[in-house]
Amino acid sequence: MMTAELSRTQPDEDRRLVLRCLGLALAGGAGTMLLSSFGRPALAADVPAKPVWPKDAFTCKDEASALKALGWEAPVASDKITLVLPEIAENGAVVPVSITAAMPDVRSIAVMIPDNPFTLTALFPLAAGTAPDIACRVKMAKTAKVVAIVAAGGKLYSATRDVKVTLGGCG
Repeated sequence: MMTAELSRTQPDEDRRLVLRCLGLALAGGAGTMLLSSFGRPALAADVPAKPVWPKDAFTCKDEASALKALGWEAPVASDKITLVLPEIAENGAVVPVSITAAMPDVRSIAVMIPDNPFTLTALFPLAAGTAPDIACRVKMAKTAKVVAIVAAGGKLYSATRDVKVTLGGCG
């Protein structure tokens, strides 16, 4: 009779033992991960000490002063930049812009519209290894040229397209 009782309770005890061991292992693993995450210098090093928002550049009224505020020289025209815009924008408040750069080591892409109240319209800093392909929508005050500026390999390149705006979006 004693062996019959033991055989009935043994599977329950084994299952509970396994569950306790798994619970302890999970708790120990979670505690180790939590403790090892404290003081990770890599997380703090990834965050810049000073914001990279170039506020002065976004308030410039002309292309030359916006370039100067960014610390950039005049760009050189390049056929390796694909700037896709509509020829005629029915609504200047939402003009789609797509820029792709077929060059290595692209660090940033900027969109400038010299006839807008503020010339620098968008700035996209890119991490190393990021595909140099951006798309956005911009506001245009009136018919104007749109300039895409690409910083790559320590040099500046540009592409320009004219867009006719039938309904103003800003200004």
